[in-house]
Amino acid sequence: MTPTGHLDTEACYRAVQSRDRRFDGVFYTAVRTTGIYCRPSCPARTPAAGNVTFHPTAASAHAAGYRACKRCLPDATPGSPEWDVAADVAGRAMRLIADGLVDREGVEGLARRVGYTPRHLGRLLSRELGAAPLALARARRAQSARVLIETTDLSLTDVAFAAGFASLRQFNDTIREIYAASPSELRGRRGGTPSHGSVTMRLPVRTPFAGRRLLDFLAFHLVPGVEVAGPGWYARTLDLPHGPGTVRLQLADLPPSEATGHVIAEFRLHDLRDTAAASERVRRLLDADCDPRAVDEHLGADAVLGDLVRATPGLRVPGQVDGDETAIRTVIGQQVSVSGARTVAGRIVAEHGRTLDSHVPGLTHLFPDAGTLAALDPATLPMPRSRGRALVGLAAALAAGDVVLDRGPDRDDVRHALLALPGIGPWTADYVAMRALGHPDVFLPTDLAVRRVLTDLGGSPDTERWRPWRSYALMHLWNTLMPDTPAPEEN
Repeated sequence: MTPTGHLDTEACYRAVQSRDRRFDGVFYTAVRTTGIYCRPSCPARTPAAGNVTFHPTAASAHAAGYRACKRCLPDATPGSPEWDVAADVAGRAMRLIADGLVDREGVEGLARRVGYTPRHLGRLLSRELGAAPLALARARRAQSARVLIETTDLSLTDVAFAAGFASLRQFNDTIREIYAASPSELRGRRGGTPSHGSVTMRLPVRTPFAGRRLLDFLAFHLVPGVEVAGPGWYARTLDLPHGPGTVRLQLADLPPSEATGHVIAEFRLHDLRDTAAASERVRRLLDADCDPRAVDEHLGADAVLGDLVRATPGLRVPGQVDGDETAIRTVIGQQVSVSGARTVAGRIVAEHGRTLDSHVPGLTHLFPDAGTLAALDPATLPMPRSRGRALVGLAAALAAGDVVLDRGPDRDDVRHALLALPGIGPWTADYVAMRALGHPDVFLPTDLAVRRVLTDLGGSPDTERWRPWRSYALMHLWNTLMPDTPAPEEN
């Protein structure tokens, strides 16, 4: 297997020479003389140019016979930010693979979600990413397993099935092949006992990371019963493929660092097979794959945004753990205040959401699924009749698969499908694209708050100069209106 031709070999080698961490997760360096592959910022001595090849994914390096470096742990980096910018078929497929779709529905299910035949998708991913869907899914399982082995007290049997392996033999063989060590050797002398559904993980994010401002946004918009927040933390319920769960996140600012930063996430899962899906969905919420230095460098040079960017480096665009929920909440919030939307959403959750037992006080329900909401009479909803019809119509389209918000379909196709629904206008469709689909280049020129902030800053409504990061520019403008995040409690 040879790496994709889309990588500029000379540019990649310059990044390796400078140990530029901005390229961690964008490509991988394979060293012929050692048989290992590394992240670009690996602190080991830079290999000679003639001894290296470059790969777009860890799976591509695996397929070429290389093993992961034990020093820089290359597969533990955030994903490529280019996947969100380009939003091409390869990027959309990678998001679905990371969510565990291949483990649940096979390559046929993945191909169906992105609109290709399995054979054509395999050829495309091999050309673009250096590996076919099964190899990419295998690499993801291995990375998930390594993280669980090294950062949790789950038994190795639980780790195997939590990571998505079909058998212990497959788990042991894959770990030995990729890491040149058995699962027991990776764990070392830590040992541990089964955690009965509780998994604490360190989710990698690029730095700087404005965790407190992300917390502030989430806390300001939380829905009672589904989400709770306190000083330095945020928690919510999760509706996962094999059952419900919860997550509690520690959110703090992470300054610029040469190493990848981490957010501590404590999961409680009904079924450990949902571990990979849960961690991937929370990483979407955190916008963990963002390259904050590239964003800040571009927007920080702007006369209007520069001071805002320098005041809050590493500001993220809050994502989502469930695209359907995000779209429905967006419709609920049309033409009402944030506090009003929270109240209405909380009432709908209490009446139509599924209850669950949680160790986190205040987490009582899962957000209602689209099928449940589609069956409601709009007249019974606590909102104007026209908005109730829009909500039920959207829920029906989501339940029928006419609108799919799992990052598989093309973004433009999703936008057109949303705009075709009664009561869904450009503001709603674009907000959903930004939050649910992870679109980095959305701006909402009709948003009254944004227009007011721009006027106060003396800015122009012409935002073309902010491309391809207009979603982040929008967050910096909204950020000026957010109340201060409570300081973390002292220990």
